[in-house]
Amino acid sequence: QVQLVESGGGLVQPGGSLRLSCLASGNMFSIYVMSWYRQGAGKPREPVAVISRGGSTSYSDSVKGRFTISRDNARNTVYLQMNSLKPEDTAVYYCKADAQEGYWGQGTQVTVSA
Repeated sequence: QVQLVESGGGLVQPGGSLRLSCLASGNMFSIYVMSWYRQGAGKPREPVAVISRGGSTSYSDSVKGRFTISRDNARNTVYLQMNSLKPEDTAVYYCKADAQEGYWGQGTQVTVSA
């Protein structure tokens, strides 16, 4: 079992920045990939960024160059640094851990608005 708790969401103006955190606990050794997803109102959940156990990263085209995923293994935490935020980035952001099965956090709301 793996438990995930996201934090760091909030309201930010266009062009601003936020850093999301995902604290993981439980059977950490079973996790091989950590990801961030997001779901806007009335839209399907979509992948945003992924980081492997070895540190390789990948991003969706919509956030490439603006968002950065990273991990601190000592703190069992994955981060999503979001810069140059746009109104279309408004969504609930979810952390996901892939082990023998997938585990999701409860989500954190990010609202980009003037």
